Amino acid sequence: MSKKQFKTESKKLLDLMINSIYTHREIFLRELISNASDAIDKRYYAAMQSGETGMDKEQFEIRLEPDKAARTLTITDNGCGMSASELESNLGTIAKSGTQAFRGEHENAEDIDIIGRFGVGFYAAFMVAKKVTVYSHKEGEDAAVWESEGQDGYTVKPCDYKPIGTKIVLTLKDDGEEDRYSEFLEPYRLQMLVKKYSDYIRYPIRMQTERSRKKEGSDEYETVVEDQTLNSRVPLWRKNKNEITKEEYAQFYRDAFHDYEEPVSTLHINTEGMLSYTALLYLPKNPPFDFNTKEFKRGLKLYANGVMIMEHCEELLPEYFNFVRGLVDSPDLSLNISREMLQHDRQLSAIANNLKKKILAELLRLQREEREQYEAFFKAFGRTLKFGVYDQFGANKDFLKDTLLFYSRKEDKPITLKEYVDAMPEAQTHIYYAAGDTLNQVKKLPQAERVAEKGYDILCLTEDVDEFALRVLESYQEKPFRSVSDPDLDLNTEEEKQEMEKRAEEAKPLLERIKTALGDKVQDVRLTDRLRNAAACLTGDEGMSVEMYKVLRAMPNGAELPMKFTLELNPDHPVFAKLPALDDERLKEYAELLLAQATLVAGLPLDDPAAFSEAVCRLM
Repeated sequence: MSKKQFKTESKKLLDLMINSIYTHREIFLRELISNASDAIDKRYYAAMQSGETGMDKEQFEIRLEPDKAARTLTITDNGCGMSASELESNLGTIAKSGTQAFRGEHENAEDIDIIGRFGVGFYAAFMVAKKVTVYSHKEGEDAAVWESEGQDGYTVKPCDYKPIGTKIVLTLKDDGEEDRYSEFLEPYRLQMLVKKYSDYIRYPIRMQTERSRKKEGSDEYETVVEDQTLNSRVPLWRKNKNEITKEEYAQFYRDAFHDYEEPVSTLHINTEGMLSYTALLYLPKNPPFDFNTKEFKRGLKLYANGVMIMEHCEELLPEYFNFVRGLVDSPDLSLNISREMLQHDRQLSAIANNLKKKILAELLRLQREEREQYEAFFKAFGRTLKFGVYDQFGANKDFLKDTLLFYSRKEDKPITLKEYVDAMPEAQTHIYYAAGDTLNQVKKLPQAERVAEKGYDILCLTEDVDEFALRVLESYQEKPFRSVSDPDLDLNTEEEKQEMEKRAEEAKPLLERIKTALGDKVQDVRLTDRLRNAAACLTGDEGMSVEMYKVLRAMPNGAELPMKFTLELNPDHPVFAKLPALDDERLKEYAELLLAQATLVAGLPLDDPAAFSEAVCRLM
């Protein structure tokens, strides 16, 4: 029988199927198993429609049979089968879907979960096979065999295949220097691929496996052939919530996401209506080892009717929730023809929007009801949420602001922004914060003394993103954020302000002498009333604080960032009282010591530590 050519521009399109649409050749097995599941669905549906009540779902199966000697992999199902004309129509025309046609002919067929839509997946077989032979027998029709070696075309002819259903025989390509096709003849590899992609196909996927065992009453071993079911069939997430125990949820999480610890929280979401999907989400206790590396892949596992489509669907999770592990299963997703990627449509966006609201609600519930758990979780992943507030110029700041925790100097524990505002004295108009490298350093910052004296709480910021996040937030419940290092804290009465202005005017000649002595090492020198016990401190300006400068300076090329700080002096400190009587040389020495001390307290490095040490020794 002469070969027939594929319809459409077969050679070009088939080459596209094999080399471009699919990125991982291992998915050929997923596609063929999904087609087999579709065929069984069709047969079962047709039996129900015709009133054939004796049909039992348990009698259906999909079988895998690797043969290393013949270099063949056979996939068999006892589904609806195809006639010779259907083989030619469905397999001779690339991108014609028998499933779509079936749905068109049966208006109620949407009620069953048929996976295939495009009629393309079958051709993934040519990624691993040099020849594909399809034996098929449809009830009431003669059996036929379809065979092709790829782009050159195909043949269809009668055969004596007896069972109702389809048998696909893949003759695998030869192994090359870089490509290894023999792996798809290894039972353990096939079992792994079924587990990865097709574990939740509703029909059993079976394969005969061999194992050795001792003969009874003998030390000799014998080979035993066993029929093994490779898939678990019923996804945990498709069960009713009241049928699933906490231990089962936790065990699934450990198995699926390779974490030895139980999750902090589990979300099982079932949504039906215009958009139907099921989601099973977990909040982990600790980040995975590669969480802060480029190798980390965020996103949820994506299933369509129990068949895994993507292992890391980033579109379903915003970057600020990248710690969430889990999966989404939906029959309503618009997939592209390879079933590997998603069309970016409203359905996907709708699921993503729903999920982020559910995740936020669960975070806030944990914060209210399981505070200790939430604080431990925030310690592990709070940095990600803070970056979410800061990222994209604060586009998500209002959505995330209530998830944040900052350490309270007054309460000596982490608190929310709402808890800070609720505890504010009536006279307090700002939310105050102080930034530093460690909690101990922040608590001892001299700039915080005046604010603490007023009885106001101070949020202690110790991560590089903290101050950037608060600057983006700007305020909370109409209370602006203000650093204890800001030039004007506006804490004084009118009388106190006037008194400070008078002292600054009187000290103006001395301040100019000190500024001259320090030269370009400072931006300015001025008096301050924010200090109580310390002699001096450094402040930036409203656009760039000391801590923000330190963060930016640590970035690539940050060492080139120019920055001069203002040296603020405490006029009530004993050292300040000695300064007016010093000659210029001695005043310069004192000024440089005060600047060095303020620099060290701010957590900045000294330009010349040796000179500082010598100056201290001379004064001693």
